[in-house]
Amino acid sequence: MKRSLIVGALAISLGGTATIAQDMPFGSAADMDYAAEIWAYLQGSKLAGPGMIRATPYGGTDPHGMMLETFYTTASINGHEGDLIVKRNFGPVGVTEDQVLRDADTHLAAYTIMFRREAGYDPEDGDWFWVKYLPDGSLDQTPNGMPMAGQVAKGMNEGCIACHQSADDDMVFTSDHLAN
Repeated sequence: MKRSLIVGALAISLGGTATIAQDMPFGSAADMDYAAEIWAYLQGSKLAGPGMIRATPYGGTDPHGMMLETFYTTASINGHEGDLIVKRNFGPVGVTEDQVLRDADTHLAAYTIMFRREAGYDPEDGDWFWVKYLPDGSLDQTPNGMPMAGQVAKGMNEGCIACHQSADDDMVFTSDHLAN
């Protein structure tokens, strides 16, 4: 009897984990499709990929990178114009501004993006769509394999949304660059 209770509890526990992973508000097929549209915009606007516009890197911290380049603009994605923040993340730990300036492509670790979607997408969190790309434009994934696109880590204690909730009302640490 004791053994069957343990097995049953384990099955419920594992089943609950699977349900939680399926119910995450990010990483869906629709999120990945939307992220692909953003990536195409980034490449077409020279904000990502070969021949991209460069900026002077500045010191950063985890999780974004030890050196960063950041761009603030607006974009039209899927017929909606919204604020767009593009952050290029460079590493590894100890990388210097000079190293990034000399060979940025070698040190580029990821692109982290915030795009303000249409009103009602996620009103509690400023209607931001979050996405993290690897240097080749593929979606980065969480340690458990969830694509990092959409309402990344919404409702969790760590991750994009949890961290940015500590910023001003617009969830942007450098909010002077954007108007709500």
